[in-house]
Amino acid sequence: MSVLVNKDSKIIVQGFTGSEGTFHAGQMIDYGTNVVGGVTPGKGGQEHLGKPVFNTVQEAVEKVGADTTIIFVPPAFAADAIMEATDAGIKVIITITEGIPVADMIKANAYVKASNARLIGPNCPGVITPGEAKVGIMPGFVFKKGNVGIVSKSGTLTYEAADQVVREGLGITTAIGIGGDPIIGTTTKEAVELLINDPETEAVVMIGEIGGQLEADAANWYKASGSKKPVVGFIAGETAPAGRTMGHAGAIVGGSDDTAQAKKAIMRDCGIHVVNSPAEIGAKVAEVLGVTA
Repeated sequence: MSVLVNKDSKIIVQGFTGSEGTFHAGQMIDYGTNVVGGVTPGKGGQEHLGKPVFNTVQEAVEKVGADTTIIFVPPAFAADAIMEATDAGIKVIITITEGIPVADMIKANAYVKASNARLIGPNCPGVITPGEAKVGIMPGFVFKKGNVGIVSKSGTLTYEAADQVVREGLGITTAIGIGGDPIIGTTTKEAVELLINDPETEAVVMIGEIGGQLEADAANWYKASGSKKPVVGFIAGETAPAGRTMGHAGAIVGGSDDTAQAKKAIMRDCGIHVVNSPAEIGAKVAEVLGVTA
């Protein structure tokens, strides 16, 4: 088992023929991901990277049975791309685009929530189930198959955590990059819940950052769930000054509850194994799973 994406996912790329879409779709195909085509309005009927190009998502669903999409559409048009995918019946919508206007995302996020679709991102590295499907921009070679799930707001820290877990002789079921924008489709809590409920995942790494209450919500859910699966947590941004956006649009300390220190205290209270440096993630995962290197 894995969550969100696997070898049977039928994946399309929106913004397929653009430079970003072309590069990353090529990497996904090379990884062995089941990419069944792509969408670029006005270029339907062509072939690109050996895959069919469609004018609309609906056409891709009808002709190749697409159920998952990855979006590389420029910011001004990305919210429309999300809603188009939702209308077409796509189940998993992974949005890589950074800089989508907040007003657009409020509308698109509500639109997805009113459907059966799940949105990951925007401004995220995507989702990978190692050895099966890489639906994102992460370096595939870092990830090996195993029994540890990863949920992260940060792209680079996702890869760092995966690398450490692999170096401990363990591996990853699914890694989910939830995105660093203020409005994202799948929260930390929802992503952690997916992995805790996945029978193959035996431990979860949860990487958060300053700003908002996503990690606190996830920690409180974990405590209330009574799950015995260990969660290892890290919060980036310990030294960030209050009131300044740090890297991600959503990474801003607005009050005393969303500092790194406050979040870590809440996580510890909820039974999460918190580390103070990203360098300690792998060793802590091995420790809580009782693995000796």
